[in-house]
Amino acid sequence: MSTIDNLAERVREFNRFYTREIGVLNEGLLKSPFSLTELRVLYELAHMSSPTAVGIRKELNLDPGYLSRIVKRFVKQGLLQRTRSSEDTREYSLALTARGRKEFALLDQRSHEEIGALLRCLPSRQRERLVGALGTAQRILERRVPASREAHHTLRPHQPGDMGWVVERHGVLYFQEYGWDERFEAIVARIVADFIQKLDPRRERCWIAERNGERAGSIFLVRKNASTSQLRLLLVEPHARGCGLGRQLVDECLSFARQAGYRKVILWTNSVLDAARHIYQRAGFELVEESPHNDFGAELIGQTWELKL
Repeated sequence: MSTIDNLAERVREFNRFYTREIGVLNEGLLKSPFSLTELRVLYELAHMSSPTAVGIRKELNLDPGYLSRIVKRFVKQGLLQRTRSSEDTREYSLALTARGRKEFALLDQRSHEEIGALLRCLPSRQRERLVGALGTAQRILERRVPASREAHHTLRPHQPGDMGWVVERHGVLYFQEYGWDERFEAIVARIVADFIQKLDPRRERCWIAERNGERAGSIFLVRKNASTSQLRLLLVEPHARGCGLGRQLVDECLSFARQAGYRKVILWTNSVLDAARHIYQRAGFELVEESPHNDFGAELIGQTWELKL
């Protein structure tokens, strides 16, 4: 067998192991009557800002007829309500009912507990290695961006609800990809609260990136002092990576900093964030300081970068 065939068998072996490990082969996942696909649809309904059948179908690459049957079943079970879109009468807006939100919250907590139990069986260092390896695998595979994802992104100012999304997505993604604990989410919440409470629109700004009506990323520029600003909370959703969105957000941020009269932009990041670091380097930032820390439950090297405008 060729090298690629051997590698393919190893991947398939892991797939068989992991699907057995997390109970995917059971008739109903998480001791529920739902299949894996139905649970994934529930997840999208709970997390998309304005879910539609078209949006979910594109995100999950599902057969339209299969998704339609799932949606009809959820409506019949009282988990979902459909409302004809005011913008396009051929489309329906979808929203979980109170019963649907309660059902999802129960299943989401059950999933969290099951994965938590799996992780608790491992020593601390092995847990960190596992989560780090999973993050690496995800980032590598996400670089294969299908042509359908090469869509234009729009950047807009923040709106009600955006700040909560920024905090939630930072907490979830950095835990999933790097194993950072809730202390990181708390720091993001404080940054966001300070931004809103002290906002000077002439010299500070938040940009939210959207793709097909869904939030896809964020970045903030805040005042440090009269001549220096700070770039904060750069985030790009997994489904939007590989399209240059991170660079677009940083470029927009720096353009505003110049217009606002700042002479320098600084930022703080961590050495493990390779993709972000490459974006900063490309934009002209230079590393000026670094030091180890474990503020988020992992051994990290914090870095301060700066760019003279």
